[in-house]
Amino acid sequence: MTTRVALYGGSFNPVHHGHLIIARSIAEALDIDQVVLLPSHAPPHKLAQGLAKTEHRMAMVRLAVTNDPLFSVSDHDATCVGPSYTVKTIEHFKSALPDDAEIVWIVGADSLLELHTWYQVAKLVANCRIVTANRPGSAIGSLDALEAMIGKEATRRLLDDVIDTPHIDISSTQIRNRVKENRSIRYFVPSNVEEYIRQHGLYAAGQTTGTS
Repeated sequence: MTTRVALYGGSFNPVHHGHLIIARSIAEALDIDQVVLLPSHAPPHKLAQGLAKTEHRMAMVRLAVTNDPLFSVSDHDATCVGPSYTVKTIEHFKSALPDDAEIVWIVGADSLLELHTWYQVAKLVANCRIVTANRPGSAIGSLDALEAMIGKEATRRLLDDVIDTPHIDISSTQIRNRVKENRSIRYFVPSNVEEYIRQHGLYAAGQTTGTS
């Protein structure tokens, strides 16, 4: 029986319930055996400024999925030198997993619209199944630029793999701002993550979080 592994990358700055609900919803929709969370050290499409240190983000993600067998956490992207390009991450996992394993990469709708700007996107699309988590009822915008790069058939497959997931109105930016304003983040993040943020003084006003 083919093993189906979903990879879910991001800065997770910090990880929150929205991330976890999206990942579980995709896993249930596609019969995913394992979801691997991949905190990134230097996301190619995001400014590094404002990131909590890699060690803190890794620790928070591990706490968030403690005792949940669906999830595992990888430091592959967090410890790589330079930008953690998705196509390189996929190559790593293809070499590490059984030959018949199917790799799914989870993205949000915003990332799908920017996919044409990603490094070696044609190779990426050929090497894994890309599944988009979409807000129910939200239309996907034009993918003309992407279609020009990867062709109509590959673009159609991407659109077929757009999955409606619960709309959870939580963002990492919102959480960071609430902490900075000394407001509660209870119910935004798992309780052990909330405690970790408090204990380590992350995201507080005047705090320099660093990127290492």
